[in-house]
Amino acid sequence: MTAERRRRPRRRTGEGGRRLHSAGSAIVVSLAGLLIALLLNAPGLHKSAAIQPEGWKRDAALAVTGLLESISGALLIDRPRRALKAVLGRSNDDEIDTAVALPEPPADDAPATPPRRETFTPTRKLRVWIAGDSLVVVPGESILRAITGNPAVTPVGKIDGRIASGLERPDVFNWFTHVRAQMQKKKPKAVVVMLGGNDDHGFMTGLPEGREVGSFGSSSWRTEYRRRVATIMEAIVRNGAFLVWIGLPNTHDGEQTDRYDVINAIVQSEASRRPGRAAYLDTYFFFAGANGGFAEYIADETGKLVKMRADDGVHFERPAGDLIAKKVVEHLQERFDLTSWSGSS
Repeated sequence: MTAERRRRPRRRTGEGGRRLHSAGSAIVVSLAGLLIALLLNAPGLHKSAAIQPEGWKRDAALAVTGLLESISGALLIDRPRRALKAVLGRSNDDEIDTAVALPEPPADDAPATPPRRETFTPTRKLRVWIAGDSLVVVPGESILRAITGNPAVTPVGKIDGRIASGLERPDVFNWFTHVRAQMQKKKPKAVVVMLGGNDDHGFMTGLPEGREVGSFGSSSWRTEYRRRVATIMEAIVRNGAFLVWIGLPNTHDGEQTDRYDVINAIVQSEASRRPGRAAYLDTYFFFAGANGGFAEYIADETGKLVKMRADDGVHFERPAGDLIAKKVVEHLQERFDLTSWSGSS
């Protein structure tokens, strides 16, 4: 032979005879795995992008994840995730539901006759549902403890608290469809709601086609937010339930407190249009200091200073929850007869 046959390079092997691959091969495999993972979770990634604050980052994330979701759906790669969500009872997790589709509020000339005062007993219990954003959790726990001693009252499930939710962003959590579904499913006769703590911004989703909303507190913003508050109230009272809406408290941030005042004014106004069916509980002066502003500590009935507000200057400590619960129960007792069954008043 005039030329030597070229020898193939020996395969690199590791300990135990394992075949070794180049760094480039490892990178390709890693990228392929990452792409598959992105496609498998594309619906969840797209919803996560949709609920981000308004801005160019959200727009870019929506564009990328929207493309991934389209590819995932076309290749049926999203099926495993959908199946797993269905097994866990969370089929709607990936849906971006922005529908504000509840009954329209009553006309200004609608009859405002308060309903009769109903009586409840241990054999016919008042069913109470407590729901809202993170602010409702501590007062809600106090309400549950407060009503435990009365066998004529019973809660329908645990506190339905949804962190970072509100009426501005149904794409984050849609209270409009949720309230309607829970009223039909749980059939409560009394509902305690606290919403709005995350709504002091100007960005809204779920707007009717062709409608635009200005900055927070503008005339267009107030009109749309009033519509949303009214539809939540209507979804409750039209199902025959009495609503107690807990107002937002003052906070350590004066500007935030001013924004909360805007929200509270709308809620209070809408509740006043539904006498005997909805009540607004003003919490502002519960937690005001000697100068009328925010106070972390408030003197109790004995004059002892008690920590009422959480360290973030917004949420509540247990004593504050107990104070709110006492006022909520007073509203329920005014609207319903919960004690005559026992011979007490």
